[in-house]
Amino acid sequence: MQVNLKINGRPVSVEAGSTILEAAGKLDIRIPTLCHIKLDCLHIEHRTGSCRICVVEVKGRPNLAPACCTPVAEGMEVFTNSLRAINARRVILDLLLSNHPKDCLTCAKNLNCQLQELAQEMGLHHVLFTGERNDFPKDLSSRAIARDMNKCIMCRRCETACNQVQTVGVLSGVNRGFQATVAPENFKPLADTACVFCGQCVQACPVGALTEISYVYDVWRALDNPAKTVVVQTAPAVRVALGEEFGLPAGAISTGKMVAALRRLGFDKVFDTDFAADLTIMEETTEFINRVKKGENLPLLTSCCPGWVKFLEHQFPELTYMPSTAKSPQQMFGAIAKSYFAEKSGLRREDITVVSVMPCLSKKYEASREEFNRDGSPDVDIVISTRELAAMIRESGIVFSQLPDEEYDSPLGDSTGAAVIFGATGGVLEAALRTAADWLSGADLKEIDFTAVRGLEGIKEATVNVAGLELHAAICSGLGNARKLLEKIKRGEANYHIIEIMACPGGCLNGGGQPYHHGDDSILEKRMAALYEADRNLPIRKSHRNPAIVKLYEEYLGEPGSHRAHELLHTTYIKRGL
Repeated sequence: MQVNLKINGRPVSVEAGSTILEAAGKLDIRIPTLCHIKLDCLHIEHRTGSCRICVVEVKGRPNLAPACCTPVAEGMEVFTNSLRAINARRVILDLLLSNHPKDCLTCAKNLNCQLQELAQEMGLHHVLFTGERNDFPKDLSSRAIARDMNKCIMCRRCETACNQVQTVGVLSGVNRGFQATVAPENFKPLADTACVFCGQCVQACPVGALTEISYVYDVWRALDNPAKTVVVQTAPAVRVALGEEFGLPAGAISTGKMVAALRRLGFDKVFDTDFAADLTIMEETTEFINRVKKGENLPLLTSCCPGWVKFLEHQFPELTYMPSTAKSPQQMFGAIAKSYFAEKSGLRREDITVVSVMPCLSKKYEASREEFNRDGSPDVDIVISTRELAAMIRESGIVFSQLPDEEYDSPLGDSTGAAVIFGATGGVLEAALRTAADWLSGADLKEIDFTAVRGLEGIKEATVNVAGLELHAAICSGLGNARKLLEKIKRGEANYHIIEIMACPGGCLNGGGQPYHHGDDSILEKRMAALYEADRNLPIRKSHRNPAIVKLYEEYLGEPGSHRAHELLHTTYIKRGL
């Protein structure tokens, strides 16, 4: 049913149940907001009206109304630009600024802060109100996410991301009135909670209350150390998002320029996490085929995503036998770099510093897990995000758009199309199916595009015939969806052979360390399309056909699932509970 109303004297017709904000959008009338956001491809909207920045005047009503959560009504007359509405917004913004730190120049969100943008837009160049201010201690307890509650504006976007999208349940509103903020229960440090460090709260936060813990200076210091051979690996999703930081269109594939920039920054070797993604497929697919043949421990759950793994350890400890024991590509790369590559290069393990460029903040946490550390030497030493790499490139004065395309170094830079699609939800499963189909059939099959597992939907199901075996698969992105799927399995209502789970909605391309997109689905769609384009353009599109991987097994590992492979490339999980 359509509802007719007027906004600023202009008629508009919208679906019943629409908000004033949505109706204004149909007329290209912009109403400023802070708390309102559409959270990614799950189509969950946060519109509590808690910030009140979007207030408008409605004829016949004594009070101003928040546009983001006020439904339209037949015959309603709305004024978004009345003096009363404009003055109210300015007072509300002024009050927010009065209790907000003034360290904008050094804030991690400087020039990417929506509070800052609104102050500029509304012409607020001084704060009218002064008085008491909050003084909460900063939380730097985790290896991944920094919390500064003094910058919290109580928009509660992070709470929605944590509780509704991810169902982790760590963040919630605490206290009332002036002392109100968003924090874990009893103000616990994040490191002491069930937080999975996915970073979706960081993506949602409009200010600098939630940011990543930066390791840029650690990288500069490593590059300046002549005693270290510093190698870098770049995750598949980074190459289709990094360009956005330099004005390139969303989804621009900037692999060659990224490699060139990393060389100019001073890295001794520029390698590709995609090499380790191919290696992951060799181990994970071997494990999957063995489980299917034995009919044991099914479904196999993919284990590439550390946020998802920690979620399972906390929320479903009784199911820790299900995930593949294969390490993530990041950790496999570190293990191989400090063993196989070190030996081939005549280096000791302690001579090598491994730096990762990841779309994910949970990768910072993952690298610090004790099981990925040998005699005080972690397999991966430093993890930075896509945003942090962009900051380093800018700081060094490199003009990214003018860089020539360069190739990765061999052998840990050689990869296939199967590896590059790891960055999209469904990509790990499709890569595994390509190898499983060949191995089970004993043939080099030509039909390798398993399109049924693609797309941004939160939960996808597919039945795939692989060499006469009918395999039931599910693909899940977003931990809220993972919870739904695992609960069905526990109740005996679902029967799958394999499930791919990624913590972030849409997969790694929407990781917490990627350039901010503020809930714009079209950006995620373009990043995903670019990953599949990169896959199509590569000459080899199956992990087991990667010559560098074949050589690695011949020279060093023996065969997939071998004793040495298990020592280097496999792990165990912890029953953490809540």
